[in-house]
Amino acid sequence: MNTQYSTFRVDGFLFGVDVTRVQEVIKFQPTTPVPLAPPEVRGLINLRGQIVTALDLRVRLDLGAHAPDARPMTVVVRDVDGPVALLVDEIGDVLTVEDAHWEPAPPTLPASVRPLIPGAFKFDTQLMLQLDVDRVLEHAPA
Repeated sequence: MNTQYSTFRVDGFLFGVDVTRVQEVIKFQPTTPVPLAPPEVRGLINLRGQIVTALDLRVRLDLGAHAPDARPMTVVVRDVDGPVALLVDEIGDVLTVEDAHWEPAPPTLPASVRPLIPGAFKFDTQLMLQLDVDRVLEHAPA
Protein backbone atom coordinates (compact mmCIF):
# COMPACT_ATOMS: atom_id res chain seq x y z
CA MET A 1 0.00 0.00 0.00
CA ASN A 2 1.13 3.57 -0.64
CA THR A 3 0.72 6.60 1.63
CA GLN A 4 1.15 10.26 0.78
CA TYR A 5 3.17 12.49 3.09
CA SER A 6 3.40 16.25 3.16
CA THR A 7 7.08 16.97 3.79
CA PHE A 8 9.01 19.79 5.40
CA ARG A 9 12.43 20.47 6.85
CA VAL A 10 13.37 21.39 10.39
CA ASP A 11 17.04 22.02 11.13
CA GLY A 12 18.02 20.19 7.94
CA PHE A 13 16.02 17.04 8.75
CA LEU A 14 13.26 15.90 6.39
CA PHE A 15 9.96 15.13 8.11
CA GLY A 16 6.72 13.77 6.73
CA VAL A 17 3.14 14.02 7.99
CA ASP A 18 0.29 11.96 6.57
CA VAL A 19 -1.26 14.27 3.99
CA THR A 20 -4.75 13.57 5.35
CA ARG A 21 -3.79 15.44 8.54
CA VAL A 22 -2.67 18.60 6.72
CA GLN A 23 -5.26 21.33 6.30
CA GLU A 24 -3.01 23.76 4.46
CA VAL A 25 0.51 25.11 4.11
CA ILE A 26 1.00 28.85 4.34
CA LYS A 27 3.78 31.39 4.34
CA PHE A 28 4.97 33.11 7.48
CA GLN A 29 2.22 34.52 9.66
CA PRO A 30 2.97 36.96 12.46
CA THR A 31 2.27 35.53 15.90
CA THR A 32 0.87 37.14 19.01
CA PRO A 33 2.81 35.97 22.07
CA VAL A 34 0.95 34.16 24.85
CA PRO A 35 2.17 35.12 28.34
CA LEU A 36 3.31 32.17 30.49
CA ALA A 37 2.92 29.70 27.59
CA PRO A 38 5.25 26.70 27.31
CA PRO A 39 8.43 27.33 25.28
CA GLU A 40 7.15 25.45 22.20
CA VAL A 41 4.16 27.81 21.86
CA ARG A 42 5.41 30.59 19.63
CA GLY A 43 2.05 32.35 19.93
CA LEU A 44 -1.30 32.63 18.22
CA ILE A 45 -1.99 33.33 14.55
CA ASN A 46 -5.14 34.62 12.91
CA LEU A 47 -6.10 32.17 10.19
CA ARG A 48 -8.90 33.91 8.30
CA GLY A 49 -10.62 34.92 11.52
CA GLN A 50 -9.88 31.72 13.42
CA ILE A 51 -7.35 31.93 16.26
CA VAL A 52 -4.84 29.06 15.97
CA THR A 53 -2.01 28.04 18.31
CA ALA A 54 1.41 28.13 16.60
CA LEU A 55 3.94 25.56 17.83
CA ASP A 56 7.63 25.98 17.12
CA LEU A 57 8.49 22.48 15.90
CA ARG A 58 12.19 23.16 16.50
CA VAL A 59 11.51 23.52 20.24
CA ARG A 60 9.15 20.52 20.32
CA LEU A 61 11.88 18.39 18.70
CA ASP A 62 14.64 19.72 20.99
CA LEU A 63 16.42 21.40 18.09
CA GLY A 64 16.50 24.93 19.55
CA ALA A 65 13.96 27.68 18.92
CA HIS A 66 13.59 29.67 15.73
CA ALA A 67 15.33 33.02 16.05
CA PRO A 68 12.95 35.79 17.17
CA ASP A 69 13.28 37.44 13.74
CA ALA A 70 12.89 34.16 11.79
CA ARG A 71 10.03 33.86 9.34
CA PRO A 72 9.18 30.15 9.47
CA MET A 73 6.70 28.50 7.14
CA THR A 74 3.49 27.12 8.60
CA VAL A 75 1.95 23.67 8.23
CA VAL A 76 -1.60 23.76 9.56
CA VAL A 77 -2.63 20.32 10.79
CA ARG A 78 -6.05 19.06 11.81
CA ASP A 79 -6.59 17.99 15.41
CA VAL A 80 -9.80 16.89 17.12
CA ASP A 81 -9.89 20.28 18.87
CA GLY A 82 -9.32 22.25 15.66
CA PRO A 83 -6.37 23.34 13.57
CA VAL A 84 -2.87 23.80 14.99
CA ALA A 85 -0.01 25.55 13.20
CA LEU A 86 3.39 23.85 13.13
CA LEU A 87 6.24 26.25 12.40
CA VAL A 88 8.88 24.67 10.17
CA ASP A 89 11.99 25.89 8.36
CA GLU A 90 11.06 24.92 4.82
CA ILE A 91 8.18 23.29 2.99
CA GLY A 92 8.86 20.24 0.83
CA ASP A 93 6.80 18.21 -1.62
CA VAL A 94 4.03 15.70 -1.22
CA LEU A 95 5.67 12.29 -1.52
CA THR A 96 3.99 8.97 -2.16
CA VAL A 97 5.85 6.20 -0.37
CA GLU A 98 5.37 2.48 -0.16
CA ASP A 99 4.49 1.37 3.34
CA ALA A 100 6.86 -1.57 2.84
CA HIS A 101 9.80 0.89 2.98
CA TRP A 102 8.88 1.97 6.51
CA GLU A 103 11.39 1.16 9.25
CA PRO A 104 11.25 1.81 12.99
CA ALA A 105 12.80 5.08 14.11
CA PRO A 106 16.59 5.06 14.23
CA PRO A 107 17.94 4.26 17.72
CA THR A 108 20.21 7.30 17.44
CA LEU A 109 17.27 9.66 17.99
CA PRO A 110 17.35 11.43 21.35
CA ALA A 111 15.06 9.79 23.90
CA SER A 112 13.06 13.01 24.27
CA VAL A 113 11.87 12.92 20.63
CA ARG A 114 11.71 9.17 20.01
CA PRO A 115 7.97 9.00 20.89
CA LEU A 116 7.25 11.71 18.31
CA ILE A 117 8.91 9.82 15.44
CA PRO A 118 7.59 6.27 15.10
CA GLY A 119 9.55 5.47 11.98
CA ALA A 120 11.38 6.53 8.85
CA PHE A 121 11.42 5.94 5.12
CA LYS A 122 14.75 5.52 3.33
CA PHE A 123 15.17 7.09 -0.08
CA ASP A 124 18.23 6.93 -2.31
CA THR A 125 19.67 10.20 -1.05
CA GLN A 126 17.87 10.96 2.19
CA LEU A 127 15.84 9.74 5.13
CA MET A 128 12.30 10.99 5.82
CA LEU A 129 11.31 10.87 9.47
CA GLN A 130 7.63 10.13 10.03
CA LEU A 131 6.16 12.65 12.48
CA ASP A 132 3.32 11.51 14.71
CA VAL A 133 1.10 14.60 14.81
CA ASP A 134 -1.02 13.29 17.69
CA ARG A 135 2.05 12.79 19.88
CA VAL A 136 3.46 16.21 18.92
CA LEU A 137 0.21 17.86 19.99
CA GLU A 138 -0.30 15.66 23.06
CA HIS A 139 1.33 18.02 25.54
CA ALA A 140 0.70 21.20 23.60
CA PRO A 141 -2.05 23.57 24.68
CA ALA A 142 -4.91 23.89 22.18
